[in-house]
Amino acid sequence: MTAKELIAFETEIADIFNAGKIRAPVHLYYGNEAQIIEVFRDIHAEDWVFCSWRSHYQCLLKGVPPDEVKAEILAGRSISLCFPKQRILSSAIVTGVLSIAVGTAMGLKRSGEKARVHCFLGEMTAETGTFHECLKYSTNHKLPIRFIIEDNGRSVCTDTRETWNQPVLTYENSSHPLVAYYKYKSKYPHAGAGMRVQF
Repeated sequence: MTAKELIAFETEIADIFNAGKIRAPVHLYYGNEAQIIEVFRDIHAEDWVFCSWRSHYQCLLKGVPPDEVKAEILAGRSISLCFPKQRILSSAIVTGVLSIAVGTAMGLKRSGEKARVHCFLGEMTAETGTFHECLKYSTNHKLPIRFIIEDNGRSVCTDTRETWNQPVLTYENSSHPLVAYYKYKSKYPHAGAGMRVQF
């Protein structure tokens, strides 16, 4: 899927949401198309992908048909998209998928299956104790996992760096072998599409 196709998908979802036809939260991507496409060059069909509440692009790039992703969003499940057939799961709980991703990686290692886990998280989640523990465990046990930190500069409505009084975040310039990190700026707010008031 191309960057143009990804943007077109999110634009359609934004229009449907702003028309009041989606009665549940949506969290939209924009501005990271080149980076996430590059990340997916190293993700294969047999690999597992775990995400937070913002996962439309991952689902599409993992091979879930756009009509299936759209149907789940229209049904109010945008923040918890799960497609076991394509080995992709997401959760609306902050840090919710981290330990599940680590457990899956441990299972893959024990079974000898030649697959990897790719776990997407935001930069605020990357500052939590849960992430530090998951990364340490994965490193020490040499698990087949990669954590992809997506930095859009904010956690809900707060500035991540201002919150921690930390101009440079912990993994921002990291060379950790299990961590990939990229920054992007979105035109959308944390939730919704910027026009319709939402709870």
